[in-house]
Amino acid sequence: MNNKTALVLEGGGFRGLYTAGILHRFYEMNLEFPFVIAVSMGASNATNYLAKQTQRNLDVPYTFVNDKRYMSYARLLRGGALFGIDFIFEDIPKKLIPFDFNTFSASKQKLMYVTTDCCQGKPYYVLNTSMEESFKALEASTSLPFVSKMVPLHNRLLLDGGIADPIPVEKAMEEGYDKLVVVLTQPKEFRKKAIKAKRFTHVIYKKYPQLAEAILTRHVRYNQQLALVEQLEAEGKAFVYRPDATLPVSRTEQKKEKLKETFQIGYEQGDAMMNELLSFLK
Repeated sequence: MNNKTALVLEGGGFRGLYTAGILHRFYEMNLEFPFVIAVSMGASNATNYLAKQTQRNLDVPYTFVNDKRYMSYARLLRGGALFGIDFIFEDIPKKLIPFDFNTFSASKQKLMYVTTDCCQGKPYYVLNTSMEESFKALEASTSLPFVSKMVPLHNRLLLDGGIADPIPVEKAMEEGYDKLVVVLTQPKEFRKKAIKAKRFTHVIYKKYPQLAEAILTRHVRYNQQLALVEQLEAEGKAFVYRPDATLPVSRTEQKKEKLKETFQIGYEQGDAMMNELLSFLK
């Protein structure tokens, strides 16, 4: 593989199980990329990918999606977060569905986590230079606005990378990678719409006006990045995976069979496009 090839993974909540299925096929083919840049659920997928545990991307939500320790609207309404951070980042990887910390740390792949700096409303990028920083950056990248608490790291307060840089192809190119494999989680005709809760956003984040502005304008950046992806694809500089139709899963899906179905859709598409991908990588 060209050492100037990057893998770019967007987020999308449990739509990311489509990405997980594709990565599982990559794992079976022993495909590794010198540089991976990932956002939100894509960052979670990428972390397991570097640990060579791509099946874990399905196993964790499939096992715990209806467990209140994992996801609880009651906890959110009590002033907490939708997702149980300690359960997800301590109990599951260390006890329940063990994460291979050694394989992750030994990986030669460079992984860049995309987060959003809450004070600046701009993207903040963290490399997998240590296990502790990687997990904290992953926590930040997957912390959705409105339903998560801000994550402190490097004297900053961070949230979901999808706010400031949802499809980070430009950052990959800035890092010197001129061939991109991009995994999107929406079909080609999709364009993001502006959120309607402007007043609510400003109230919730009144102490962080730059973050509020970033949330309210992210549809503009997202759609611009989609256009760039399509341009790069037409120029032969990007190989793009995207579902053929809207995936049968919501961002916070609780039906286990839909999680498995979405993973399978990704896996089958990863398999069907493998020869085409290998030709691109040459």
